[in-house]
Amino acid sequence: MRKWKEQGIKAQTCVTSPPYYGLRDYGHDGQIGMEETPEEYIAAMVEVFCCVWDVLEDDGTLWLNIGDSYCGTGSKGEWVDPKNPEGRNGQSVSKTQKLAGYKSKDLIGIPWMLAFALRADGWFLRQDIIWHKPNPMPESVQDRCTKAHEYIFLMSKSPKYYYDIDSIKEESLNTAEQQEAKRNKLDHKGQRDNGDMRHTTAGFTKTGIYEMKNKRSVWTVTTKPYADAHFATFPTDLIEPCILAGAPVGGIVLDPFMGSGTTAQVAQHLGRQYLGCELNPAYKPLQDKRISQMSLVLE
Repeated sequence: MRKWKEQGIKAQTCVTSPPYYGLRDYGHDGQIGMEETPEEYIAAMVEVFCCVWDVLEDDGTLWLNIGDSYCGTGSKGEWVDPKNPEGRNGQSVSKTQKLAGYKSKDLIGIPWMLAFALRADGWFLRQDIIWHKPNPMPESVQDRCTKAHEYIFLMSKSPKYYYDIDSIKEESLNTAEQQEAKRNKLDHKGQRDNGDMRHTTAGFTKTGIYEMKNKRSVWTVTTKPYADAHFATFPTDLIEPCILAGAPVGGIVLDPFMGSGTTAQVAQHLGRQYLGCELNPAYKPLQDKRISQMSLVLE
């Protein structure tokens, strides 16, 4: 991204899901997510998004999906899972097992730690969007609810920014009561009662009389497996509204954590161009498979 800055390249929006803290060891030097403390992780993330800032248009936006982590109990001792000696996520000892300043079983609060850190670094924190998962990962916990949501933060460089509100509007569902209110409003308009008083539409509800409504801040999107990957991938249905609202047709969409290339794939499908970064070369075949048409590709 520093090279793109020198070249004067600008993206209109950034849609990304960085590695979550302590979740997976990808086995590469310089990887993000394996820092010793949450604070070190947040500092590394702020540095990345400082680079994103430099290659984003002044009216650009950032759509950031980020999950949380719990401070582990540290109660497994030296036990090793014989089926997964390196750990199910590529690590034999969880980074979140014991953390200074956090109690065992604490929810660390990574999403809001990052959101506040980015806000302090100059980003406008515009909205927290809830990604509701109807099919969440099962959990065996007995003392809290199964987690079925993650956050998407909408952030911007400026108080006024590109945001195509009409592109992601939803159909307005009208109940029978709302339809009746609409008919009453129309029937009474301009009429007079027995006292020769002219009726107005004042007092009649406007709820449900519009065909479309603004997209709400809770997005229900199922997680979907990707046959060629053994890890979780960004659902395309989750990315689509971010790209539609964040960049015009022909605009450039950036993903600094490209992974298998889902953001690039959706950007191309919607007629946008893409820029992507990825540290792990093992993802290259997946990216090549998902990105089949010509677009803007920079080294």
